[in-house]
Order: sequence, then C-alpha cells, then structure tokens
Amino acid sequence: MTPSRSPSAARRALPGRRSTHVAVLCAAALALTGLAAVPPTEASVTVAAGRAAGPAALGAPPAEGRGAAAVLPYQDPSVPVPQRVADLLGRMTLDDKLGQMTQVEKDALVPQADLAAHRIGSVLSGGDSTVSPNNAQTWADTYDSLQRTALGTPLGIPVIYGIDAVHGHNAVRGATLFPHNIGLGATRDPALVQRVGRAVAEEVAGTGIDWSFAPCLCVARNDRWGRTYESFGETPELPTSMATFVTGMQGTALGADRASVLATAKHYLGDGGTTGGVDQGNTELSEAELRAIHLPPFQEAVRRGVGSVMLSYSSWNGVRSHAHKYLVTDVLKGELGFTGFVVSDWAAVDQLDGRTGFTGAEIATAVNAGVDMVMVPHDYRKFLTLLRDEVTAGRITQARIDDANRRILTKKFQLGLFERPLTDRSLTPGVGSAEHRALARQAVRQSQVLLKNDGVLPLAKGAKLFVAGKSADDIGNQSGGWTLGWQGRSGPVTEGTTILQGLRAAATDPSRITYDRYGNGIDGSYTAAVAVVGETPYAEMHGDRPGGMGLDQEDLQTLDRLKASGVPVVVVLVSGRPLDIAAQLPDWSALLAAWLPGTEGAGVSDVLFGDHAPTGRLPVTWMRSASQQPINHGDGKSPLFPYGHGLTYGTTPGPGPDPDPDPEPRACTARLKVVSSWSGGHQAEVTVENTGTGPLTGWSVAWDLGGATVSSLWNGSLTVTDGRATVRNAAHNGALSPGATTSFGFTASGSPGTPAPRCTGS
Repeated sequence: MTPSRSPSAARRALPGRRSTHVAVLCAAALALTGLAAVPPTEASVTVAAGRAAGPAALGAPPAEGRGAAAVLPYQDPSVPVPQRVADLLGRMTLDDKLGQMTQVEKDALVPQADLAAHRIGSVLSGGDSTVSPNNAQTWADTYDSLQRTALGTPLGIPVIYGIDAVHGHNAVRGATLFPHNIGLGATRDPALVQRVGRAVAEEVAGTGIDWSFAPCLCVARNDRWGRTYESFGETPELPTSMATFVTGMQGTALGADRASVLATAKHYLGDGGTTGGVDQGNTELSEAELRAIHLPPFQEAVRRGVGSVMLSYSSWNGVRSHAHKYLVTDVLKGELGFTGFVVSDWAAVDQLDGRTGFTGAEIATAVNAGVDMVMVPHDYRKFLTLLRDEVTAGRITQARIDDANRRILTKKFQLGLFERPLTDRSLTPGVGSAEHRALARQAVRQSQVLLKNDGVLPLAKGAKLFVAGKSADDIGNQSGGWTLGWQGRSGPVTEGTTILQGLRAAATDPSRITYDRYGNGIDGSYTAAVAVVGETPYAEMHGDRPGGMGLDQEDLQTLDRLKASGVPVVVVLVSGRPLDIAAQLPDWSALLAAWLPGTEGAGVSDVLFGDHAPTGRLPVTWMRSASQQPINHGDGKSPLFPYGHGLTYGTTPGPGPDPDPDPEPRACTARLKVVSSWSGGHQAEVTVENTGTGPLTGWSVAWDLGGATVSSLWNGSLTVTDGRATVRNAAHNGALSPGATTSFGFTASGSPGTPAPRCTGS
C-alpha cells in the first residue's frame, strides 16, 4: 500500500524516484471536464529540485486568465488507491482497458505513437533489446520518451516498463552484475540477498524502469535444465528463504521510496521439475508433490507482497500453465490471496495451440485462466483486435477485463507512476557504483563453495602461480547468460574485474603470476596452478544438456598440461550447475565452485588467498555422473558431494551445519512447518535431522493429529493409532549421517493446530 498523505502534503512536490507531471494531469482534467484542453508547455510543468522536467513541448500554454482545473479523484494522491482505481476505471473505454492488458516489446512499437493510439499499458525490453549507446543515460532517455508518449493520452495513464534484471541490471553496460541465483543460494544468507535486491532496484530505477522480471523462485530438480542457475536451490526451503529479494526490490512497501521497483515471482508453477530437465517441458507430479516442492517459494513471495507473478512456459501433467485456471485463479489468486497481477511469459499465449500466430481461442483461454497482462510482444495490433472480438462475443466477460485492469492499475498507483512518471536522474549515477560493486564482491566471496582441499588453499599472496583456463580472464564467461544479451557471450562484454585481474591485484608481486589460457609454458617451478574452467554462457533452451555434462575438450587439454607439470592444481569451476567431474577430481588438489559470479571476480581471489575463508554450501546435490540425473537431497542416491556440503579452511568436511557439541549417539529432531492451508485442509512438511554423533539407519516421527486426518503422505510410511500419527522413513531416506537432514510431507483435512513432533532414531 502507498503511505498515507494529507491533502496538503499531497499537493506539494512529492518525494520519490520520478519527476512530477502535475500540469499534464491538470490538462487531462481540463479535457475531461469540457474546459480548455490545451496541454502545457515544458515551462508550465512543476519541477522539484533534483528531478528532471516533465513532458516537454506538449502544446501551447493554457489560455491567459483561465483558472486551474479541479483535480479528478484518480489524479489526487490523497485519495485511497482503491477509490482512485475505481474512479479511473469508470472513465475508461473498452479500448483503454484492453490496452492496459497489453505488453509490447519497445522495438516493435513502430511508430512510437502507437503506444498512445492503442492505449498500450506496458512496454518491455526483451533479452536482446538494447539502446545505443548502451549506457544508463540512454536507457533513461528512452524510458522518458516512451512515458511522455503514454502521458499524451486523454486519461494520461502511464506505462509500466518491464525488463529482466535477473542478476543486476544486466542489459545495461556498466551496471553491477551479481552472482546468479545458484551462487546466492550457496550463501545461505537471506539478509544479503535482500541487500542485493535493493541494489539492483536502485540501478534499475536509475534508468527509469519500474518493473523487473525477478526473482526466479523455481526449484531446480534436474541439473540438465538450462535454467538451473536461475534457481536458488533444489529444495523448496532454500528459494523460499531467498524470497527476501522481493522485499529488497520493492522496499518495505511498494512505492514507499524512490528506488521501489515492482518485483516478479517467476515462473509459476513447477518449471524446475520438468521430466528430463527439458525447458518448457512437462512437470509430471501429483498435486501433493507439486504443492510440497514448487509452491512454497511463491507462497512466501505473496506473503511479502510481490507485485506480479509470471507464468511458466511449462505444463503440469500435460496442461500448460498459461491455460491452467485452477493453478492461476483458484490457487494463486484465491487460496494464496495474491492481489497483484499475473503476466504471461514472452509470446507464451501464442504457444497454447502449438501453432504460430495468435488466435482468439488462445487469448480467451489465457485471460479466463487468470492472465491479466499478455506479453505479446510484437503483433499487438492483431492481439488487440482478437481480444476485443472475444470480449464483444462474450467469451471473455467485462468483469474479467475489469478485474485485470484493477490489478494492473493498483500497482501503477502504488508505485507512484501517476505522480512521478519520469526518471529520477539523481539515481542514474548510481548504476555501477562503487558501493554496489563492493556488495557484489561480498556476495561473490560468500557464494564460493570449497568442495575439495588437500591443503594447498589458501594460497600465499607471494607465491609463484600459474593461471590458466578459458574463464580466468573473461568477464563474459564469469557472468553467464542474461548478460548484455539473452544468451550472454564470451569476452569483454561489460566493465568489471576478471578472476585473473582479482588475483593480480591482491598478489604481493603481480609479476609472479603467469597466465596462459591453454596452460602452455608451465613447469615445475610454480607453487600451484590455478585452472579457471567450466561452462560458456547460455540461457533457456540453448542451455539444456540432455547428453553429457562434463568439461569440454579445451578444458580437459588445459588440465592435462597443468597436471603434467607436477605442481598442485587448484580448479576454479565457473558454471551454472554441477558438472560431471568425478573422473578428473583425483588429479586436483583443490576444487572451488565459483558458479557464475558476475562482474566482481575479485571476490573469488578473496577466497583463494584466504582474505575470507570459504563459507558457501552446496544449494544442489553434486552428481557422481550425469547418469544420476535427476539427483536431489533425500532421494537415496549416492552423490559425489551432498546437498549442503562445503569446506572451510582448517576444518574437516561435513554436510550441512556442525552438530551440537555433545549430541547423543543416535539422536534426531523433527521440525514441522505448515507450507499451505486452505478452508478445510492444510499441507505440511517435516524436516528430520540427525543430531547425533553416529549414523542413523532409520527414524520415526510421531505427533498428535488433533482431529485432523492425513489424506496423502510422501517420502515415508504412515500409521495412525488413537489419533496419533507415526511416520517411518522410506527405503531411500532412512540412512542419515551426522548432521544430515531429510524430509517428508503430507496433506490433511482439518486445522493444522500446533503439533509437536518427536523423532526417534535407530
């Protein structure tokens, strides 16, 4: 909700991230009330200190001697948002409303005047959409130009501009790029992730843009999937805890500060669980499993007030998410109480019938399922014609159209777009700031997961080192996909610090660090060889790996040259997921998973040199071979490194947190968490942890049902006696080493109450 303001305060220059356009609103009011409809000149627009002028040269000045127009209710920021929305809806034509439901790629708006002519409500920049020259100033100029066009319509409804700022403002050259989500998940630090969200919002707002398609809250269950790095982790608990990014992006309340940017929880629902890890594939799960694994992060995002939810291209048991009224309207909007708006993914509505080109049936199916805004993104004229036809024919009701508009307009009002539509240029210099880069460097070092160390790490800063590998001096590789383009690319794509540059900057004598990409020239005189190898950039579809998941031939040949020298080899793996490296691991003295760290490669050298001990823990299970995929925590498969594994300097390895100092030999605990509830029922998850000093071969958990009835249970076997439930481990999750955890879940009728489960190990 927007902060309350008194009428007198509302009429003063409003603080915030955008310049005011009071004169434009007054001009619109004049037109609507039948008075002189002459728009103002630039000189007549109220300009607050430190903010850019409003729309320029919109026409001649008001006639001399004419009094100021009364402000209409929707134009008055002192009026509560629901009343402003209702007032505006009552003034809108059907074309106005259909335009609000339409999102168009900015480069497809030819001519730009179509933005106003068709009353388009939203513009976006797709993954490869850019400006020239590509810098924050040009992006802000582009935004303001589009916004001025939208404000020229009779009602003066501003557009909301969306972009994929998924690991920083990654379309803008010079912006700060943070580790991709898989690295942030490894930090296990929700407070840090919230700070990252805030920094990203500040940089996005500095270019005028008010809506980011982030965070991705998918739960990645198969590492073959090309979007694995967009996931914070493979268990529902980890992405759920990292939904703090939403609060960072939006602020304590949407529009409450000048850098508030609308966040998007995506992709709803189950895109990380498709069979075979196929992008845009089919998630084949029972409803109980879907709710247990994939729903909790979205539930937490809704609790945090996320403004929009983007649907997934994928299907659930053969039905596409964009056509799934039960999941979108009944569960998301009804059961979870989501009050924001639902946006489609890029051209996803056009995919519903499997053929290219919009049809009225596709549009009606999606809108009736609960889609409020359609990312068209190109053929907006045809889309609007078909959408109007469906409404006129009664296949989409006026009530559904009004509901979609109410949701969209509410967010525009809450963001303050009607009062502050243009870029707050005081934020523009903050894009790529030293403060944000320092935060990104901290995130990088906290994301590093030390998987193996024979004692070679940390390296001495005065050591003679040989650095090799295709990603050692390549900021494109270390940033990954969604970096200055959809799929990303290798090379010097933006400003920042490569891992090699970070090593040289921290070394006592940089001349003692030799670099050759391919490992040529190494001999036995070096203290150690640092090989920075792994994946080159990719994004969805192109990143799927249905075959092998190992290192490429260049990496393998580079590593062979380093091994032949006889010096210890430290491997820094730059990748968006675990790779199949079990066969090579015995040749390496140390292995550090660096994930996709972004522009601040010095965070990797911070850990290699021991300025900061590694603290990251695996957010995913590391396979022994690709044949194990999918492999996940608690599924009974034997991994190379378990979920939660992570070493530090001077300690022995261990999965997850250290056990208590003096635990019982065969002790365990159980923590029950209600993850979803609805009228007449609930769903819960129970985490079992071995808190003893020895391994468990089995466990059981018991609790009083309090009148509830368990209707389904997974990952265990259930017995009920005298109103008390007892769950024993399944065959695959009974063995727990000290400190290890597993979980089971269930759905039940009745109230969840306050059960106190007791765990017994064997």
